[in-house]
Amino acid sequence: MEKSWENAVGSELQKPYMNELRTFLQSEYKSKTIFPPAKLIFQAFDKTPFDQIKVVILGQDPYHRQGQAHGLAFSVQEHVEIPPSLRNIYLAIKNDYPDFVIPPHGNLSYWAEQGILLLNTVLTVREGQAGSHHGRGWEQFTDSIIKTISERREKIIFLLWGSPARRKEALIDRKKHYVLTSVHPSPLSAYRGFLDCHHFIETNRLLIENGRKAIDWQIPA
Repeated sequence: MEKSWENAVGSELQKPYMNELRTFLQSEYKSKTIFPPAKLIFQAFDKTPFDQIKVVILGQDPYHRQGQAHGLAFSVQEHVEIPPSLRNIYLAIKNDYPDFVIPPHGNLSYWAEQGILLLNTVLTVREGQAGSHHGRGWEQFTDSIIKTISERREKIIFLLWGSPARRKEALIDRKKHYVLTSVHPSPLSAYRGFLDCHHFIETNRLLIENGRKAIDWQIPA
């Protein structure tokens, strides 16, 4: 795990539930096809060090189809078709910034490198089985991540999309941070307010208001 994260949450990695999760994952990776590849499980933390976070976007499971997941919520590797939820995220950005050009790929590393923690609440999944690693300890771990950010950082912007993400609001000190909520960008719900939620322009307004550099949402082709 990246050094600043190790300093922030390293003790969490030594707790009994994490040892149980580790044992479970070792068995799963040996016997089944699991995503993302093991070396990319903590990619979100490697791309966005603890002391550089400006924004947190919460996802749920990693994508569970071959070649998609690479450790960043909502992101897929460049050679993979852009998933529907991410297409809707791009459309919502275009509503905020008409000059935004929808990229030909869905790799969001460029956002992560600017200080956006793209955090799934569960960090692994079996191929073709959404939710297959729920209840194994990841939720406890990622809850501790959210609480640690809330306690030790200030003026972070949390984007919570959909009911599971919005439930995490209870872990965040709203006196210190900003929380923007919406329905999920999934095609099943995006039409109920996500596409015109204006979270992207509002995020930049809040960053500038607090003397921070705005996010460049335009992902290089």
